[in-house]
Amino acid sequence: MGVMAGTKQQETVSPVDGSVYATRQLAGKQQWLEALVAAEEALHEWKKIPVPERAAVCSRMVDAFVARKESIAEEISWMMGRPIRYAAGEVAGFEERARHMISIAETALAPVEVEPREGFRRYIKRDPKGVVAVIAPWNYPYLTAVNAVVPALLAGNTVILKHSAQTPLCAERFYEAFEAAGLPKGVFQYLHLSHEDTTELIRSEQVQHVCFTGSVAGGATVEKAVAGRFISLGLELGGKDPAYVRADADLDAAVETLVDGAFFNSGQSCCGIERIYVDAEVHDAFVAKAVKLTRQYKLGRPDDPETTLGPLVKPSAAAFAREQVEDALARGATAHIDSSLFPAHDPSGAYMAPQILTGVDHSMRVMTEETFGPVVGIQKTFSDEEAVGLMNDSEFGLTASVFTRDIERAVELGEQIETGTFFTNRCDYLDPALAWTGVKHSGAGYALSPLGFEALTQPKSYHLKLS
Repeated sequence: MGVMAGTKQQETVSPVDGSVYATRQLAGKQQWLEALVAAEEALHEWKKIPVPERAAVCSRMVDAFVARKESIAEEISWMMGRPIRYAAGEVAGFEERARHMISIAETALAPVEVEPREGFRRYIKRDPKGVVAVIAPWNYPYLTAVNAVVPALLAGNTVILKHSAQTPLCAERFYEAFEAAGLPKGVFQYLHLSHEDTTELIRSEQVQHVCFTGSVAGGATVEKAVAGRFISLGLELGGKDPAYVRADADLDAAVETLVDGAFFNSGQSCCGIERIYVDAEVHDAFVAKAVKLTRQYKLGRPDDPETTLGPLVKPSAAAFAREQVEDALARGATAHIDSSLFPAHDPSGAYMAPQILTGVDHSMRVMTEETFGPVVGIQKTFSDEEAVGLMNDSEFGLTASVFTRDIERAVELGEQIETGTFFTNRCDYLDPALAWTGVKHSGAGYALSPLGFEALTQPKSYHLKLS
């Protein structure tokens, strides 16, 4: 069962040129109720299938998906604006994450044997939760979804995917790849839904786990929708991710890494770099190098292979980022990038030149609110203690980075920083062997790694007295 049409229609407006790229009918209540029934019916047989067989189906799905890399990359560019030169990288990331979780599934999902006790056998099985609803965003439309979809299916759950209205074709490409892999009917379905019907769907008693990636407000809506049902949630909600450059850092490597971390995907990444703290000893040199590198970006249409910075997803997103810049400038910050260097820059549209701000502090929105755009603030610091305090002065805690040659000191600082993932000398990367998680308003729960399977299963204890 794939897409189900209702009476309402949604349009996907491309940030490339403002044209309508895709039109889809939204599913009505009867249709999503039927999807829930189909998912529950499929669950009975799917959870009985041995993990290696589930893994084989998922592996064939990845093969089918990767085979369409070029067309999938083109669709990503048109739906959300990523430059075509980078769009295929999402397919590579999809494959890396999916294949890793497939490779560890049998071991990670095996029963837990406890210490022997004479006359008894005791163990813990990991049963599937049941029907899992996955609500995915547009900014990394496949990477965010694969984190939940493939592990959920490997664990024996059935899945209903509701993708963003900005990237509806992604749900359909998932479904087509699973069809090509021979996944049984009803095990994976997708629905194009309104926000209201999505809320009603996850309120349904059949749904036993929800994986949501999106805004803090969206996460709060999900929590309210399932309140009193006592089901589990995986919420990945955003970030204001910091980096700290110590005086002993490899400055060229730090600049190259952090400028990319700030501006890749036009800054539209929950784990992108949004604020940088630099030791006073190297602050000016870091800023000069970062400005020089940023001026080399080419802002333009994402279907141009020369473009390295595409539009934001919509004009309103660019307007929000510009408001933060204007607020910072009004409070005394300095802007280092002249937008006239970027001919495609549109002061009222989705095409926005990158911006580096100095003289910033935490009285400014650009250092406290999630920007989700090609803007980064760089603040001078005078000690490790000050930098850690500033990094922790946030409602978010998804990732944080320290750049230094002293790895032992980096680890000491990492233990003080409130974050889900701590990096040294890198940033803006998700390793599927590690748990993907956040603290504070960056979310709740975790995905990927062996722990990701625990979030998608229910432990069931077996306590057998032997006669």
